[in-house]
Amino acid sequence: MESFKGQSVIDFYKRFSNDMDCLAYLAEKKWSNGFKCCKCGHDKFTVRKKNLARDCNMCHHIESPTANTMFHKVKFGIHKAFGIIFEMSATTKSISAAQMARRFEVSYPTAWMFMHKVREAMASSEKHPMKGDVLVDEFVYGGKEDLKQGRSTDSKKKKIVGGIELDEKGGVKRAYFKVIKNYGSGELRKLFDSHISTDARVVTDEWTGYMPISKEFNIRREKSNTRTFFQINTIIHQLKSWLRSVYSWMHDWHIERYLNEFSYRINRSVYKDNIFDNLIGRLLSHKHVGLKDIVVSA
Repeated sequence: MESFKGQSVIDFYKRFSNDMDCLAYLAEKKWSNGFKCCKCGHDKFTVRKKNLARDCNMCHHIESPTANTMFHKVKFGIHKAFGIIFEMSATTKSISAAQMARRFEVSYPTAWMFMHKVREAMASSEKHPMKGDVLVDEFVYGGKEDLKQGRSTDSKKKKIVGGIELDEKGGVKRAYFKVIKNYGSGELRKLFDSHISTDARVVTDEWTGYMPISKEFNIRREKSNTRTFFQINTIIHQLKSWLRSVYSWMHDWHIERYLNEFSYRINRSVYKDNIFDNLIGRLLSHKHVGLKDIVVSA
């Protein structure tokens, strides 16, 4: 089966017109390298017509295309789930859970929950750190003064550190963000440890919190008001604008997922035709995430 490519809503619903179309796509992608029973390891099976599940010919264990994936126990229909995934990946900004609920005729809690599952799958594997020229800056979001300059200690504000990797032409290649509790080096280095190679040429502002990190990373510090920071300031502005325009409020526990969603789309902006298929693959390979995994501490 050919992978779905493109961003056309018309083409999308021509390809996926019902639950069976979606299940067939999941089955083909899930077992693209062949079937192997998770119970006994046997590779021969019979396909059940009702939901395209694989019935092991040896132990007769039945495995559906959604089993052991993020689609497990999706009760509102795989067709609607595919539509939500398409909206969150192929569109530029996605939409809020309230709008998604109205658009796909599901309850708000259902839309909210499934969208957070998708964001979990959007998280970076952290296996490919940024290299070359990297810009890093910290900023705040939220509260009554979310446009205030400088490092505010206001507890209502969400403190975030972000980094972007530049391509050969000086454009943005990748961007990643981490929520931090304060501006100390221990918190700032969360971004470095997870997303930046020690070989990268990093530029930060003159904040003293970066000084201890420079012992392990190649960091050059300069004033933040220089043209060097134009690209990262632009990305931060886009992130803040997106959060303000789409989501009226978000709990501190979930902010990291929203940052993952923003990074996922921007990092694949030149591969938008394949972004839906890529995300389906991530949802299939990701372990099942339940309600308690999403709402804990919320």
